[in-house]
Amino acid sequence: MNRKKLVTDSIVVGFALFAMFFGAGNVVFPPYLGMHAGEQWANGFLFYFIADIGLALVAMFAILHAGGADNITGRIGHAASNVLMCAVILCIGPMVAIPRTAATTLEMSVTPFFSGMSPVVFSIIFFAVILLLSIKQSAVIDIVGKILTPALLIGLLVLIVKGFVSPIGDIVDTGVSASEVTVNGIKSGYQTMDVLAAMAFGIIILSSADEKGYTDSKSAAKMIGIAAALSGVLLMIVYFGLTYLGATASTVFPTDISRANLVIGIVELLLGKAGLIIFAIVVALACITTAVALVSSAASFFAKLANDKISYGVFVVVICVSSAVISNLGLDMIIAIATPVLDIVYPPMLVLILLSWFGDKLHKSVYVSSVAGSLIASVLATASLYGMSVPVIDSLPLASLGLGWVTPAAVFGLVAYLVSKVKFQNAQTANTQFVNE
Repeated sequence: MNRKKLVTDSIVVGFALFAMFFGAGNVVFPPYLGMHAGEQWANGFLFYFIADIGLALVAMFAILHAGGADNITGRIGHAASNVLMCAVILCIGPMVAIPRTAATTLEMSVTPFFSGMSPVVFSIIFFAVILLLSIKQSAVIDIVGKILTPALLIGLLVLIVKGFVSPIGDIVDTGVSASEVTVNGIKSGYQTMDVLAAMAFGIIILSSADEKGYTDSKSAAKMIGIAAALSGVLLMIVYFGLTYLGATASTVFPTDISRANLVIGIVELLLGKAGLIIFAIVVALACITTAVALVSSAASFFAKLANDKISYGVFVVVICVSSAVISNLGLDMIIAIATPVLDIVYPPMLVLILLSWFGDKLHKSVYVSSVAGSLIASVLATASLYGMSVPVIDSLPLASLGLGWVTPAAVFGLVAYLVSKVKFQNAQTANTQFVNE
Protein backbone atom coordinates (compact mmCIF):
# COMPACT_ATOMS: atom_id res chain seq x y z
CA MET A 1 0.00 0.00 0.00
CA ASN A 2 1.39 3.41 -1.02
CA ARG A 3 2.62 5.26 2.09
CA LYS A 4 1.43 8.67 0.85
CA LYS A 5 -2.03 7.28 0.16
CA LEU A 6 -2.12 5.67 3.62
CA VAL A 7 -1.25 8.97 5.31
CA THR A 8 -3.73 10.98 3.21
CA ASP A 9 -6.58 8.52 3.72
CA SER A 10 -5.85 8.23 7.45
CA ILE A 11 -6.03 12.02 7.82
CA VAL A 12 -9.29 12.28 5.84
CA VAL A 13 -10.94 9.44 7.77
CA GLY A 14 -9.48 10.71 11.07
CA PHE A 15 -10.90 14.17 10.43
CA ALA A 16 -14.22 12.57 9.52
CA LEU A 17 -14.25 10.56 12.76
CA PHE A 18 -13.43 13.69 14.76
CA ALA A 19 -16.30 15.59 13.17
CA MET A 20 -18.74 12.69 13.55
CA PHE A 21 -17.93 12.20 17.23
CA PHE A 22 -17.82 15.92 17.93
CA GLY A 23 -21.53 16.53 17.59
CA ALA A 24 -24.37 18.14 19.47
CA GLY A 25 -23.57 16.76 22.91
CA ASN A 26 -19.87 17.40 22.63
CA VAL A 27 -20.47 21.13 22.19
CA VAL A 28 -22.66 21.63 25.26
CA PHE A 29 -21.51 19.05 27.84
CA PRO A 30 -17.82 19.94 28.55
CA PRO A 31 -18.42 23.65 29.38
CA TYR A 32 -21.39 22.76 31.60
CA LEU A 33 -19.30 20.11 33.36
CA GLY A 34 -16.42 22.54 33.84
CA MET A 35 -18.66 25.28 35.28
CA HIS A 36 -20.07 22.99 37.97
CA ALA A 37 -16.69 21.36 38.73
CA GLY A 38 -14.82 24.65 39.21
CA GLU A 39 -11.33 23.93 40.57
CA GLN A 40 -11.88 20.23 39.92
CA TRP A 41 -12.50 20.76 36.19
CA ALA A 42 -9.47 18.67 35.18
CA ASN A 43 -10.84 15.72 37.16
CA GLY A 44 -14.22 16.14 35.48
CA PHE A 45 -12.56 16.35 32.06
CA LEU A 46 -10.56 13.18 32.68
CA PHE A 47 -13.59 11.04 33.51
CA TYR A 48 -15.66 12.67 30.78
CA PHE A 49 -12.97 11.84 28.23
CA ILE A 50 -12.60 8.25 29.47
CA ALA A 51 -16.37 7.63 29.46
CA ASP A 52 -16.75 9.28 26.07
CA ILE A 53 -13.89 9.06 23.60
CA GLY A 54 -11.72 6.67 25.63
CA LEU A 55 -14.42 4.00 25.48
CA ALA A 56 -15.46 5.01 21.96
CA LEU A 57 -11.92 4.36 20.71
CA VAL A 58 -11.89 1.02 22.54
CA ALA A 59 -15.13 0.24 20.70
CA MET A 60 -13.65 1.26 17.33
CA PHE A 61 -10.58 -0.95 17.83
CA ALA A 62 -12.81 -3.77 19.10
CA ILE A 63 -14.80 -3.56 15.85
CA LEU A 64 -11.56 -3.79 13.86
CA HIS A 65 -10.35 -6.68 16.01
CA ALA A 66 -13.65 -8.56 15.64
CA GLY A 67 -14.11 -7.78 11.95
CA GLY A 68 -17.33 -5.81 12.36
CA ALA A 69 -19.94 -4.81 14.93
CA ASP A 70 -22.02 -7.89 14.12
CA ASN A 71 -19.22 -10.12 15.39
CA ILE A 72 -19.34 -8.31 18.75
CA THR A 73 -23.07 -8.32 19.45
CA GLY A 74 -23.54 -11.70 17.76
CA ARG A 75 -21.90 -13.38 20.76
CA ILE A 76 -25.22 -13.28 22.63
CA GLY A 77 -27.23 -14.88 19.83
CA HIS A 78 -28.80 -13.60 16.61
CA ALA A 79 -32.15 -12.49 18.05
CA ALA A 80 -30.70 -10.82 21.16
CA SER A 81 -28.03 -9.17 19.02
CA ASN A 82 -30.63 -7.66 16.70
CA VAL A 83 -32.70 -6.38 19.64
CA LEU A 84 -29.66 -4.76 21.30
CA MET A 85 -28.38 -3.22 18.07
CA CYS A 86 -31.86 -1.91 17.23
CA ALA A 87 -31.97 -0.24 20.66
CA VAL A 88 -28.51 1.23 20.08
CA ILE A 89 -29.30 2.48 16.57
CA LEU A 90 -32.60 4.00 17.69
CA CYS A 91 -30.78 5.83 20.53
CA ILE A 92 -28.09 7.26 18.29
CA GLY A 93 -30.58 7.64 15.47
CA PRO A 94 -34.11 8.99 15.20
CA MET A 95 -35.07 8.72 18.89
CA VAL A 96 -32.37 10.83 20.55
CA ALA A 97 -29.07 11.76 18.93
CA ILE A 98 -30.19 12.89 15.48
CA PRO A 99 -33.07 15.06 16.78
CA ARG A 100 -30.63 16.52 19.31
CA THR A 101 -28.39 17.79 16.52
CA ALA A 102 -31.28 19.82 15.11
CA ALA A 103 -32.40 21.09 18.54
CA THR A 104 -28.84 22.17 19.37
CA THR A 105 -28.41 23.96 16.05
CA LEU A 106 -31.70 25.81 16.55
CA GLU A 107 -30.94 26.93 20.12
CA MET A 108 -27.28 27.84 19.61
CA SER A 109 -26.95 28.83 15.96
CA VAL A 110 -30.32 30.25 14.96
CA THR A 111 -32.34 31.52 17.94
CA PRO A 112 -29.66 34.04 19.11
CA PHE A 113 -30.06 35.83 15.77
CA PHE A 114 -33.58 34.91 14.66
CA SER A 115 -35.61 34.56 17.85
CA GLY A 116 -38.85 34.28 15.93
CA MET A 117 -37.76 31.24 13.91
CA SER A 118 -40.39 28.50 14.05
CA PRO A 119 -38.93 25.19 15.35
CA VAL A 120 -41.10 23.31 12.87
CA VAL A 121 -39.90 25.33 9.89
CA PHE A 122 -36.28 25.05 11.02
CA SER A 123 -36.48 21.28 11.51
CA ILE A 124 -37.80 20.90 7.96
CA ILE A 125 -34.95 23.01 6.53
CA PHE A 126 -32.29 21.28 8.68
CA PHE A 127 -33.30 17.75 7.76
CA ALA A 128 -33.71 18.64 4.10
CA VAL A 129 -30.00 19.55 4.16
CA ILE A 130 -29.13 16.34 6.04
CA LEU A 131 -31.15 14.32 3.53
CA LEU A 132 -29.25 15.81 0.58
CA LEU A 133 -25.84 15.21 2.22
CA SER A 134 -26.50 11.62 3.34
CA ILE A 135 -28.58 10.22 0.48
CA LYS A 136 -25.41 9.22 -1.43
CA GLN A 137 -23.90 6.70 0.98
CA SER A 138 -20.41 6.46 -0.56
CA ALA A 139 -19.75 10.22 -0.36
CA VAL A 140 -20.39 10.71 3.37
CA ILE A 141 -16.81 10.25 4.64
CA ASP A 142 -15.20 12.50 2.02
CA ILE A 143 -17.81 15.25 2.49
CA VAL A 144 -17.25 15.26 6.24
CA GLY A 145 -13.48 14.71 6.29
CA LYS A 146 -12.39 17.04 3.49
CA ILE A 147 -14.86 19.91 3.69
CA LEU A 148 -16.63 20.26 7.03
CA THR A 149 -13.96 19.25 9.57
CA PRO A 150 -11.26 21.86 8.76
CA ALA A 151 -13.78 24.69 9.19
CA LEU A 152 -15.04 23.12 12.42
CA LEU A 153 -11.53 22.74 13.88
CA ILE A 154 -10.46 26.30 13.05
CA GLY A 155 -13.51 27.81 14.73
CA LEU A 156 -13.07 25.71 17.88
CA LEU A 157 -9.35 26.42 18.22
CA VAL A 158 -9.89 30.20 17.88
CA LEU A 159 -12.40 30.09 20.75
CA ILE A 160 -10.24 27.90 23.01
CA VAL A 161 -7.02 29.88 22.49
CA LYS A 162 -8.86 33.12 23.23
CA GLY A 163 -10.27 31.56 26.42
CA PHE A 164 -6.80 30.59 27.66
CA VAL A 165 -5.24 33.95 26.79
CA SER A 166 -8.09 36.06 28.22
CA PRO A 167 -10.16 34.02 30.74
CA ILE A 168 -13.65 35.38 31.36
CA GLY A 169 -13.39 34.76 35.12
CA ASP A 170 -11.53 33.08 37.96
CA ILE A 171 -11.68 29.34 38.55
CA VAL A 172 -13.08 28.82 42.06
CA ASP A 173 -14.12 26.06 44.43
CA THR A 174 -17.78 25.38 43.65
CA GLY A 175 -18.28 23.17 46.71
CA VAL A 176 -18.89 20.05 44.64
CA SER A 177 -17.32 16.84 46.01
CA ALA A 178 -14.71 14.91 44.04
CA SER A 179 -17.01 11.89 43.74
CA GLU A 180 -19.82 14.07 42.37
CA VAL A 181 -17.48 15.58 39.79
CA THR A 182 -16.42 12.06 38.79
CA VAL A 183 -20.02 10.88 38.43
CA ASN A 184 -20.95 14.01 36.47
CA GLY A 185 -17.99 13.41 34.16
CA ILE A 186 -18.99 9.80 33.54
CA LYS A 187 -22.67 10.68 33.06
CA SER A 188 -21.80 13.49 30.65
CA GLY A 189 -19.61 11.07 28.71
CA TYR A 190 -22.57 8.68 28.54
CA GLN A 191 -24.82 11.44 27.26
CA THR A 192 -22.71 12.04 24.16
CA MET A 193 -23.54 8.45 23.12
CA ASP A 194 -20.19 8.17 21.35
CA VAL A 195 -19.61 4.56 22.46
CA LEU A 196 -22.91 3.61 20.87
CA ALA A 197 -22.15 5.82 17.89
CA ALA A 198 -18.82 4.02 17.40
CA MET A 199 -20.72 0.79 16.83
CA ALA A 200 -22.68 2.48 14.05
CA PHE A 201 -19.83 4.57 12.65
CA GLY A 202 -17.87 1.35 12.25
CA ILE A 203 -20.31 0.39 9.50
CA ILE A 204 -19.56 3.38 7.26
CA ILE A 205 -15.86 3.60 8.22
CA LEU A 206 -15.24 -0.03 7.18
CA SER A 207 -17.26 0.58 4.01
CA SER A 208 -15.21 3.71 3.23
CA ALA A 209 -11.94 1.81 3.79
CA ASP A 210 -13.06 -0.84 1.31
CA GLU A 211 -13.99 1.79 -1.29
CA LYS A 212 -10.57 3.44 -0.86
CA GLY A 213 -8.84 0.17 -1.75
CA TYR A 214 -8.16 -1.30 1.70
CA THR A 215 -9.75 -4.63 0.86
CA ASP A 216 -7.77 -6.86 3.23
CA SER A 217 -8.33 -6.69 6.99
CA LYS A 218 -4.69 -5.88 7.83
CA SER A 219 -4.40 -2.78 5.64
CA ALA A 220 -7.89 -1.58 6.62
CA ALA A 221 -7.08 -2.00 10.32
CA LYS A 222 -3.84 -0.03 9.93
CA MET A 223 -5.49 2.90 8.13
CA ILE A 224 -8.51 3.05 10.45
CA GLY A 225 -6.30 2.60 13.51
CA ILE A 226 -4.21 5.65 12.59
CA ALA A 227 -7.38 7.61 11.80
CA ALA A 228 -8.97 6.68 15.14
CA ALA A 229 -5.83 7.71 17.06
CA LEU A 230 -5.75 11.07 15.22
CA SER A 231 -9.40 11.75 16.00
CA GLY A 232 -8.80 10.84 19.66
CA VAL A 233 -5.97 13.36 20.01
CA LEU A 234 -7.99 16.14 18.35
CA LEU A 235 -11.00 15.43 20.56
CA MET A 236 -8.85 15.39 23.70
CA ILE A 237 -7.49 18.87 22.88
CA VAL A 238 -10.94 20.29 22.15
CA TYR A 239 -12.63 18.73 25.20
CA PHE A 240 -9.82 19.90 27.47
CA GLY A 241 -10.24 23.45 26.18
CA LEU A 242 -14.03 23.51 26.39
CA THR A 243 -14.05 22.12 29.95
CA TYR A 244 -11.53 24.78 30.97
CA LEU A 245 -13.70 27.52 29.42
CA GLY A 246 -16.62 26.26 31.50
CA ALA A 247 -14.52 26.34 34.67
CA THR A 248 -13.64 30.00 34.07
CA ALA A 249 -17.37 30.74 33.92
CA SER A 250 -18.07 29.39 37.44
CA THR A 251 -18.54 32.86 38.94
CA VAL A 252 -19.94 34.52 35.83
CA PHE A 253 -23.19 32.65 35.19
CA PRO A 254 -25.94 31.28 37.49
CA THR A 255 -25.75 27.55 38.20
CA ASP A 256 -29.21 26.94 36.75
CA ILE A 257 -28.30 28.31 33.31
CA SER A 258 -29.10 25.94 30.44
CA ARG A 259 -26.27 24.18 28.62
CA ALA A 260 -26.94 26.01 25.37
CA ASN A 261 -27.14 29.45 27.00
CA LEU A 262 -23.92 28.81 28.92
CA VAL A 263 -21.99 28.14 25.72
CA ILE A 264 -23.58 31.14 24.00
CA GLY A 265 -22.67 33.35 26.98
CA ILE A 266 -19.05 32.17 27.05
CA VAL A 267 -18.63 32.77 23.32
CA GLU A 268 -20.15 36.25 23.49
CA LEU A 269 -17.87 37.28 26.38
CA LEU A 270 -14.77 35.95 24.61
CA LEU A 271 -15.41 36.89 20.99
CA GLY A 272 -18.26 39.43 21.07
CA LYS A 273 -21.21 39.52 18.71
CA ALA A 274 -19.00 38.72 15.73
CA GLY A 275 -17.74 35.68 17.60
CA LEU A 276 -21.30 34.51 18.14
CA ILE A 277 -21.79 34.40 14.39
CA ILE A 278 -18.58 32.39 13.94
CA PHE A 279 -19.50 29.99 16.71
CA ALA A 280 -23.02 29.62 15.38
CA ILE A 281 -21.46 28.37 12.16
CA VAL A 282 -19.14 26.04 14.11
CA VAL A 283 -22.04 24.52 16.05
CA ALA A 284 -24.09 24.12 12.90
CA LEU A 285 -21.18 22.36 11.19
CA ALA A 286 -20.64 20.08 14.20
CA CYS A 287 -24.29 19.11 14.29
CA ILE A 288 -24.58 18.66 10.54
CA THR A 289 -21.52 16.40 10.35
CA THR A 290 -22.80 14.22 13.19
CA ALA A 291 -26.33 14.12 11.81
CA VAL A 292 -25.08 13.08 8.37
CA ALA A 293 -22.96 10.28 9.85
CA LEU A 294 -25.73 9.05 12.15
CA VAL A 295 -28.41 9.09 9.44
CA SER A 296 -26.10 7.21 7.07
CA SER A 297 -25.15 4.65 9.75
CA ALA A 298 -28.72 4.07 10.91
CA ALA A 299 -30.04 3.77 7.36
CA SER A 300 -27.27 1.30 6.47
CA PHE A 301 -28.09 -0.82 9.52
CA PHE A 302 -31.82 -0.97 8.89
CA ALA A 303 -31.34 -1.64 5.15
CA LYS A 304 -29.08 -4.56 6.03
CA LEU A 305 -31.56 -5.78 8.65
CA ALA A 306 -34.27 -5.73 5.97
CA ASN A 307 -31.96 -7.66 3.59
CA ASP A 308 -32.12 -4.62 1.26
CA LYS A 309 -35.79 -5.30 0.53
CA ILE A 310 -36.21 -1.70 1.68
CA SER A 311 -33.47 0.51 0.24
CA TYR A 312 -30.93 2.68 2.03
CA GLY A 313 -32.53 5.78 0.49
CA VAL A 314 -35.98 4.97 1.87
CA PHE A 315 -34.58 4.57 5.38
CA VAL A 316 -32.72 7.90 5.04
CA VAL A 317 -36.02 9.63 4.30
CA VAL A 318 -37.88 7.87 7.15
CA ILE A 319 -35.13 8.67 9.67
CA CYS A 320 -34.95 12.33 8.63
CA VAL A 321 -38.73 12.78 8.88
CA SER A 322 -39.05 11.08 12.29
CA SER A 323 -36.02 12.97 13.64
CA ALA A 324 -37.53 16.27 12.49
CA VAL A 325 -40.67 15.55 14.50
CA ILE A 326 -38.82 14.60 17.71
CA SER A 327 -36.39 17.54 17.44
CA ASN A 328 -39.26 19.91 18.20
CA LEU A 329 -39.26 18.72 21.83
CA GLY A 330 -36.23 20.94 22.46
CA LEU A 331 -32.65 20.22 23.56
CA ASP A 332 -33.12 19.91 27.34
CA MET A 333 -36.20 17.69 26.96
CA ILE A 334 -34.38 15.36 24.55
CA ILE A 335 -31.43 15.12 26.97
CA ALA A 336 -33.82 14.39 29.87
CA ILE A 337 -35.53 11.62 27.90
CA ALA A 338 -32.20 10.15 26.82
CA THR A 339 -30.76 9.76 30.32
CA PRO A 340 -32.69 6.69 31.56
CA VAL A 341 -32.53 5.01 28.15
CA LEU A 342 -28.76 5.41 27.95
CA ASP A 343 -28.28 4.27 31.55
CA ILE A 344 -29.92 0.97 30.56
CA VAL A 345 -28.45 0.43 27.08
CA TYR A 346 -24.86 1.51 27.73
CA PRO A 347 -23.71 -1.16 30.26
CA PRO A 348 -24.63 -4.25 28.17
CA MET A 349 -22.91 -2.77 25.13
CA LEU A 350 -19.79 -1.87 27.13
CA VAL A 351 -19.65 -5.42 28.50
CA LEU A 352 -19.83 -6.88 24.99
CA ILE A 353 -17.18 -4.49 23.67
CA LEU A 354 -14.74 -5.36 26.46
CA LEU A 355 -15.37 -9.12 26.31
CA SER A 356 -15.06 -9.15 22.52
CA TRP A 357 -11.28 -8.89 22.90
CA PHE A 358 -11.30 -12.47 24.24
CA GLY A 359 -13.06 -13.74 21.12
CA ASP A 360 -13.73 -17.49 21.08
CA LYS A 361 -11.65 -18.04 24.22
CA LEU A 362 -14.83 -17.45 26.22
CA HIS A 363 -17.92 -19.65 25.97
CA LYS A 364 -21.09 -18.02 24.65
CA SER A 365 -22.68 -18.42 28.11
CA VAL A 366 -20.10 -16.00 29.56
CA TYR A 367 -21.16 -13.29 27.11
CA VAL A 368 -24.86 -13.91 27.71
CA SER A 369 -24.53 -14.05 31.51
CA SER A 370 -22.35 -10.93 31.76
CA VAL A 371 -24.76 -8.96 29.59
CA ALA A 372 -27.70 -10.24 31.65
CA GLY A 373 -26.00 -9.18 34.89
CA SER A 374 -25.24 -5.69 33.59
CA LEU A 375 -28.74 -5.30 32.15
CA ILE A 376 -30.51 -6.33 35.37
CA ALA A 377 -28.32 -4.01 37.44
CA SER A 378 -28.72 -1.06 35.06
CA VAL A 379 -32.51 -1.44 34.94
CA LEU A 380 -32.75 -1.55 38.75
CA ALA A 381 -30.28 1.34 39.16
CA THR A 382 -32.27 3.46 36.73
CA ALA A 383 -35.51 2.57 38.53
CA SER A 384 -33.96 3.66 41.85
CA LEU A 385 -33.26 7.09 40.38
CA TYR A 386 -36.96 7.52 39.68
CA GLY A 387 -38.35 6.72 43.12
CA MET A 388 -38.16 2.92 43.30
CA SER A 389 -36.25 1.73 46.37
CA VAL A 390 -33.55 -0.82 45.48
CA PRO A 391 -31.11 -0.85 48.46
CA VAL A 392 -29.01 -3.73 47.13
CA ILE A 393 -28.14 -1.77 43.99
CA ASP A 394 -27.13 1.33 45.93
CA SER A 395 -24.80 -0.75 48.13
CA LEU A 396 -22.89 -2.32 45.22
CA PRO A 397 -19.22 -1.39 44.71
CA LEU A 398 -18.78 1.62 42.37
CA ALA A 399 -22.51 2.43 42.61
CA SER A 400 -21.67 5.94 43.82
CA LEU A 401 -19.81 6.47 40.53
CA GLY A 402 -22.73 5.25 38.45
CA LEU A 403 -20.95 1.95 37.76
CA GLY A 404 -22.93 -0.37 40.01
CA TRP A 405 -23.51 -2.70 37.05
CA VAL A 406 -19.83 -3.71 36.90
CA THR A 407 -20.00 -6.14 39.85
CA PRO A 408 -23.14 -8.05 38.71
CA ALA A 409 -21.70 -8.31 35.19
CA ALA A 410 -18.41 -9.66 36.55
CA VAL A 411 -20.06 -12.10 38.98
CA PHE A 412 -22.54 -13.45 36.43
CA GLY A 413 -19.77 -13.81 33.87
CA LEU A 414 -17.40 -15.52 36.32
CA VAL A 415 -20.06 -18.05 37.37
CA ALA A 416 -20.82 -18.83 33.71
CA TYR A 417 -17.10 -19.20 33.00
CA LEU A 418 -16.60 -21.66 35.88
CA VAL A 419 -19.68 -23.67 34.89
CA SER A 420 -18.50 -23.85 31.27
CA LYS A 421 -15.05 -25.02 32.42
CA VAL A 422 -16.56 -27.76 34.60
CA LYS A 423 -18.83 -28.92 31.77
CA PHE A 424 -15.87 -28.97 29.37
CA GLN A 425 -13.73 -30.99 31.79
CA ASN A 426 -16.59 -33.44 32.44
CA ALA A 427 -17.08 -33.86 28.70
CA GLN A 428 -13.37 -34.54 28.23
CA THR A 429 -13.41 -37.09 31.05
CA ALA A 430 -16.43 -38.83 29.55
CA ASN A 431 -14.76 -38.97 26.12
CA THR A 432 -11.56 -40.38 27.62
CA GLN A 433 -13.50 -43.09 29.45
CA PHE A 434 -15.41 -43.94 26.26
CA VAL A 435 -12.17 -44.30 24.26
CA ASN A 436 -10.59 -46.48 26.97
CA GLU A 437 -13.59 -48.78 26.98
